[in-house]
Amino acid sequence: MDAFFASVELLRYPQLKGLPIVIGGGRRRVDDMVRERYADRPLSEIPPQAFPLLKDYVGRGVITTATYPARQFGVGSAMGMMKAAKLCPQAIVLPVDFDEVRRHSRTFKSVIREIAPVVEDRGIDEVYIDFTEVPGGQREGGRVLARLIQKSILDATGLTCSIGVAPNKLIAKMASEFNKPNGISIVHEEDVQTKIWPLAVRKINGIGPKAEAKLHRLHLMTIGDIAAQDREWLVDNFGRATGAWMHDAAWGRDDRPVVTESEPVSMSRETTFDRDLHAVRDRAELGAIFTDLCERVAGDLQRKGYVGKTIGIKLRYDDFRIATRDSTIEAFTDDPRTIRQVAGQCLKRVPLDRKLRLLGVRVGKLARADEAAEAASPAPAPGAPRVEDHTPDLFGSA
Repeated sequence: MDAFFASVELLRYPQLKGLPIVIGGGRRRVDDMVRERYADRPLSEIPPQAFPLLKDYVGRGVITTATYPARQFGVGSAMGMMKAAKLCPQAIVLPVDFDEVRRHSRTFKSVIREIAPVVEDRGIDEVYIDFTEVPGGQREGGRVLARLIQKSILDATGLTCSIGVAPNKLIAKMASEFNKPNGISIVHEEDVQTKIWPLAVRKINGIGPKAEAKLHRLHLMTIGDIAAQDREWLVDNFGRATGAWMHDAAWGRDDRPVVTESEPVSMSRETTFDRDLHAVRDRAELGAIFTDLCERVAGDLQRKGYVGKTIGIKLRYDDFRIATRDSTIEAFTDDPRTIRQVAGQCLKRVPLDRKLRLLGVRVGKLARADEAAEAASPAPAPGAPRVEDHTPDLFGSA
């Protein structure tokens, strides 16, 4: 989907189309002050100059997404909003409306499944689709079916998407970025050298910043540079599995099927604070945030029908170091009190002598709730805390 979070907001505020907009910095459904000031007008008639600007933002929020006019200034997803304010101070800031985004996500995916039922869900705004057995799926190299999907999504949601059509998931992912927004890109097997090799190495889904930096140190800047290396040379430098995968990826080889159903490995919630918080001096504030994260993770589990046995925490200190701890309990749970208690016990195993920037809670070793209820629970892992341990944790909850 094209700038999905921002595009959902533009359905509500069509008067902002064509303007630089960033989404992030808050969780309110809409900007309450703007709505209150213009309570006598419909949302679509609130003047653009009434909305808050990025130059006035203060905090540590990160951008969820940005409209294409904002991206022209170098603003992008996961960028700190204070940094983005230096690049595009005139951008309008809108908060995330998760409920509305999820609703449109469910709608566009159901539209696709009615046309091409073999669909792999890759998150809130992206899917893989297998055209192979769909009637008309091969016409014009898949372009006819891609156009139908685009039009059907637009008719159902008012939103646009970009589609990459290719022999496999690896190339299709790259192709979907070629012609945004509202574009269709077809890449055939014989196009790899002309369309894929000139791209930067980071364009391969799976090559992150660390691998990119190492590739650059080895003077490999493009995908074609990787393809020019012997497989064994890549194995020697990156290890057997990664080196072999890089060689295959550079040559456009990918035999992964479209997986229509997959079980989540874990569910988590985390938040970055507007200011660094101290475990003792800001104990009450941290305790409230910690409890809220546990309740939200529990709500995610309950809504999706899962329970878990491994409960963990994640901390990021003011010097950006990260600490994680987890514990496995005897019985599966989706209970917020249990999650809060066990996560609190994990806190006792990390140093809290520095201020904190981020706090997160995770539940892993998931099972479907109905299946877990029928199965007998195994013995707890050695050293795991028992749920009935009521020792207060460091944020003040028993």
